[in-house]
Amino acid sequence: MRKLIAFPCAGETLLGTLDEAAETTGLLIVSGGNEIRIGAHRGMALLAERVARADYPVLRFDRRGIGDSTGENRGFESSAEDIAAAARAFRETGVERIIAYGNCDAATALAFFHAQAGIDALVLANPWTVEAEDAMPPPAAIRAHYAARLRDPREWLRLLRGGVNIAKLLKGLRKASRQPPRAAGGLPTRLAAALAEAKVPVAILLAKGDNTAIAFADAFRAPAFDAARGKVAVEQLDSASHSFAGASDKDWLLAKVLDQLVIPAKAGISGD
Repeated sequence: MRKLIAFPCAGETLLGTLDEAAETTGLLIVSGGNEIRIGAHRGMALLAERVARADYPVLRFDRRGIGDSTGENRGFESSAEDIAAAARAFRETGVERIIAYGNCDAATALAFFHAQAGIDALVLANPWTVEAEDAMPPPAAIRAHYAARLRDPREWLRLLRGGVNIAKLLKGLRKASRQPPRAAGGLPTRLAAALAEAKVPVAILLAKGDNTAIAFADAFRAPAFDAARGKVAVEQLDSASHSFAGASDKDWLLAKVLDQLVIPAKAGISGD
């Protein structure tokens, strides 16, 4: 059964949707960006429905200042209390073990704040590692984009016929050639430290062609992630959909989430 629940968070009220099921292990879904709990293309609601059909309860919620919840939206880096409040409310329904799933900056927020929420395992999709610079994609994503285009003979023909915006091309190439500095206190460095310090199983899911996933994969190769690399399981899907919107993407995501609900994630890196 699906029902609405309300619970307190730092003097505000958060609204959530609970899909009830028989198991005492449950899935907590944390929304990314300014998305409401239904998710892009109703993706979070559909994922919750399918997980509940497999007999695992699911709670998804709007953080403060988003959707139906009261308060001020201060972004993902201020969501520690929201995640902890949702985990408490979930346990009050009878759930004993919580697996948390988040996409984009929700994945990064879970890496930062899962411990104080008492979460038992993490499924992090396309974690956000990009420091705000401008409206263009991160350099790693631009490099991947142009590498794919240069392998396509049709793109060379377009260039010769004048079908390519040269100014935009040059701007992209300039940014692609820059290797952004890894600031000691920057977001990638802090994410690397959080993953290295995690005491729970962590599975990272990447849509291989997504700009956010490309940026994470680039950051993940840096020395800052050396300590984290052997502690997390990384799996990749051959898709460019940030929200796993396609039917086969949704099936893959469901299978990976159910894997973590049934058996805790194991360390190591794989790809398929």
